[in-house]
Amino acid sequence: MSRRAALLLVGGALVQLSVPRPAPARAGTPAVLPAGRLAPLLAAHAQALRTGELAPLRLAQLDYRPTSWDAETVSAELSYRLTGFDDDPVVLQRRIALADGAVSGETAAPGSAVAPWDLGDPTPVRGAHCVVLGPAAPEELTLLATLADQAVAAVSAVWGDAWAGRLVLQLPTTEAQFTQLLGADPRTYSDMAAVTVAAAGAPLHTPADRVLVNPDGFRQLSAFGRQAVLTHESTHVATRADTHPWTPLWLSEGVADYTGYLNTGRTARQIAPELTEDVAAGKLPTALPADADFSAGSAGIAQAYELSWLACNLIATEHGPQTLVDVYRAVGAAGPGAGREQQLDSVFGEHLGYGLAEFTKRWIAEVLRQVGPDN
Repeated sequence: MSRRAALLLVGGALVQLSVPRPAPARAGTPAVLPAGRLAPLLAAHAQALRTGELAPLRLAQLDYRPTSWDAETVSAELSYRLTGFDDDPVVLQRRIALADGAVSGETAAPGSAVAPWDLGDPTPVRGAHCVVLGPAAPEELTLLATLADQAVAAVSAVWGDAWAGRLVLQLPTTEAQFTQLLGADPRTYSDMAAVTVAAAGAPLHTPADRVLVNPDGFRQLSAFGRQAVLTHESTHVATRADTHPWTPLWLSEGVADYTGYLNTGRTARQIAPELTEDVAAGKLPTALPADADFSAGSAGIAQAYELSWLACNLIATEHGPQTLVDVYRAVGAAGPGAGREQQLDSVFGEHLGYGLAEFTKRWIAEVLRQVGPDN
């Protein structure tokens, strides 16, 4: 999504039943429920879900904030938290149907992401450091939990314990359901095996991310590929607090791939096959990948990831993995400043001993050394 979803910063008012004045009923139409009756009606509906069909999810919170309504339909924000995993609520836009003064049905608002339980039975499978939700087959959910636990360990080995060390994953049964979880155009993510989104409503500093797995793409991967993908996505969760709009995508995607491929024994040619072909054809990079290079469907998106991995791998190889971590966090802490390149130049100078121009020169040389025809 560039692999990053929009973050909605919300305050405590999110879960308060502070509602607008309802529109007056028109002649010949059912009476509109007054606010005083609507609030307890939705609270009772939420309680029934928490203690009934959604009880296996162990929800620490489930409530609604109506935003508008008439006699038959309520538009509302649904906030929910998973016990032990969410410090702040996920917020979803919902459409609630009313009949005879009672809730008769509920769906995602048009164009909005669906809730895990909208797709079928979301009975969770829990690992040591994760929970996997979805209507997929139990054996697939269990396998995903095992891989996720391994990913948490691999990420923590690089990034330490400054993150929560826990994951929430969702595994639907089809690619169509995968895009429903994203609330996105199905064509946008059809070539992705998984994507990490910051759950709507989660402040930047909290681990309310969701790793959404595309079952069609994920099933096509080898065992190695599945583990690498999950470790990559887990890195995005671990680095959420240090990732900001001014963080270049080549850096955020590069550190995720670096962590995902670390200690796997794969060569640069195996990790970067498309780039290897380009270099063999005489097509060499001249600049670090731009953010636009990572847009779904962009020509050369594979090469953008491969070039980014090589850039971050170069930092870790020449200066040590901890320096790569320090550089990433320093870029996030630097703020937007006067400009991205100026900030990077300053951070590189402090941590690497040379600026962005020299790093780019060394990186291009590293591309040739790692995947060039003479290698």
